[in-house]
Amino acid sequence: MAFLYAFAGVFHFLKPRFFLAIMPPFVPAHQLMVALSGAAEILLAIGLLFPQTRSLAAWGIIVLLLAVFPANIYMATSGKFTALPQWALYLRLPLQFVLIWWAYQYTQA
Repeated sequence: MAFLYAFAGVFHFLKPRFFLAIMPPFVPAHQLMVALSGAAEILLAIGLLFPQTRSLAAWGIIVLLLAVFPANIYMATSGKFTALPQWALYLRLPLQFVLIWWAYQYTQA
């Protein structure tokens, strides 16, 4: 799980245009939010590596997944993302809850 979030966090800085494109219009300061969410993913990934911080990092990931869920909804419903199949965009929505469940498993450590 740590690798997944570290990888995603780094991509916020390597490919920010993708993350900027999925930001719903009502979210302010798109560039700042992309950078903050990327940094949060990296820091939370590091937190998962240590038993002392694992549970707190997992709770942070759960909060982050809930915070970015509107971007996933926007991506599925805006009609702007035609490079991906529509079914894949909608499949991503329940996948978010699977990721939340997976993170929750680390809160019990």
